[in-house]
Amino acid sequence: MRILLFTGKGGVGKTTTAAATAVRCADAGQRTIVLSTDPAHSLGDAFDLDLGDLTVEIADGLWGQQLDAQDRMEDAWDDIQDYLQAVFRWGGVDEIEAEELSVVPGLDEIFALTDIKRYAASGDWDTIVVDCAPTAETIRLLSLPGVLAWWMERLFPMGRRVNKVVSPLLGAVTDVPVPGDDVFGAIERFYERLDGVKELLTDRTVTTARLVVNPERVVVAEARRTFTYLSLFGYSVDAVIANRLLPEAVSDPWFEDWKQRHVEHLASIEEGFAPVPVLRAELAPHELVGIDRLREFGTALYGEDDPARHRADVSPMRMERTDAGDVLSVDLPFVAKDELVLGRREDELLVRVGPYRRSILLPDSLKRRQVVDAALQDGALAVTFAPTR
Repeated sequence: MRILLFTGKGGVGKTTTAAATAVRCADAGQRTIVLSTDPAHSLGDAFDLDLGDLTVEIADGLWGQQLDAQDRMEDAWDDIQDYLQAVFRWGGVDEIEAEELSVVPGLDEIFALTDIKRYAASGDWDTIVVDCAPTAETIRLLSLPGVLAWWMERLFPMGRRVNKVVSPLLGAVTDVPVPGDDVFGAIERFYERLDGVKELLTDRTVTTARLVVNPERVVVAEARRTFTYLSLFGYSVDAVIANRLLPEAVSDPWFEDWKQRHVEHLASIEEGFAPVPVLRAELAPHELVGIDRLREFGTALYGEDDPARHRADVSPMRMERTDAGDVLSVDLPFVAKDELVLGRREDELLVRVGPYRRSILLPDSLKRRQVVDAALQDGALAVTFAPTR
């Protein structure tokens, strides 16, 4: 089974590329479903179909769905939200503000990811194609499983035990709302839905991301940052798709400057993202809407090749034993030294790049060993741990 995540700056043709890839996968005989996690869904527009929150058969072997993350969040978060609202109201917050404060920003989006896990576990699909939100939202979305799991692993195991001891004491001295078993049961169900999502999406034998870019300076710059952040959180990128290149057939002198710029940007894309392959797609002479047009685009992009195959086996995190000690390497392409902050807390390595921070749980073999060196080397953070005595 394969899971393909498509992302890119808004307007680069991300949805079209995801839809065309799904069509080609289905044409190749793969049982394929294409999902949209973009809050501003346009997947249905690409197929010229009315797609909603239920799976719709688009063609033989191809199904589509625009996930309603808000609906899923309400189903899983209601009991927890009711308790939080009660606490806020007890503290004097009015009804509307309490309702707003009881929802964690971005929480709705994570439930779209739990649907991907459900489809993967069903065994009904050979290929799952995901039209993700534009890059900034995608990074937040993909980082949420790790962040929430970090908190849940620390707070939930002791929460119910502490509650059984503290609740009677609190009830005797105050009227503050105390969470009951229904709240902790809801938290447990939430955790179970979240459990395994990040492991699935960071398993590069199953899941890879594909970045869609246009040959424009601003777009390429954002794609480079996205590549860095995906690597930081352990997501493997197996292809970059350079979309809307001016065709050679365009010979009007007015376009000469644009064509030259496209050549320069394409060269920088291929050099900067190596060894990840760059696929090329020319600017289409018409709107890419409907199955037939998407099939044409997919054929031009992939040829007769399997669109779902792994195109690069790049592991964002690696371990290597050297004379100086064991070296943990995390790919951080395009990062400058002054953008990187590194810390250590017990059994965790804390890495921050720009606004994003990742907590890397160290394996047992490294937990008690001292960090003796850390450096950026060839686009990767290399952290050396003292050798065992």
